[in-house]
Amino acid sequence: MFLEQKRSNKKIGSIEVIVGSMFSGKTEELIRRIRRAQIANLKVEIYKPAIDKRYDEQQIVSHNALSLMSTPVDNSQSILLLSSEADVIGIDEAQFFDDELVNVCNTLANDGIRVIIAGLDMDYKGNPFGPIPKLLAIAEHITKVHAVCVRCGDIAQYSFRKAINENLVLLGEKDLYEPLCRACYLDAINNQ
Repeated sequence: MFLEQKRSNKKIGSIEVIVGSMFSGKTEELIRRIRRAQIANLKVEIYKPAIDKRYDEQQIVSHNALSLMSTPVDNSQSILLLSSEADVIGIDEAQFFDDELVNVCNTLANDGIRVIIAGLDMDYKGNPFGPIPKLLAIAEHITKVHAVCVRCGDIAQYSFRKAINENLVLLGEKDLYEPLCRACYLDAINNQ
């Protein structure tokens, strides 16, 4: 009975992962969920990888210009060090973090924190990207969002890199990437 009481008094957290291609609305959905937590008067903290300075050095910014202040960090362990009082933690561009992000998110959720993560599920080659596959495996809730294929209008799940560059990480926007469906993606890589 003591164990049951102890369990019922402990706040249990969760892990939510929002994935999709570039231009699919991942950050927009993360911002929507974070704003709802703020309306509920929950203490919220948001983190992003320090390398992502595309729109702003400190804010997470969606492609349609929604934004929230965040803390840029160099590695996932920094999130543990900085998030002592949070009820909800948002993490954007999770694919750019190290593999330790999985343990960090598990630790946070086990400590009663709701962790909301957004990131690309595939790199520009169509391969699983960074820690995202492992985060999907441990998440209680998964949301896959889709862009619109800019070539045919179908549902897009691939981030096609228009520039010839073999680096796995190449930060860019519509100048370097376009969302494509499977058929248009295969056509594009075969004709590149």
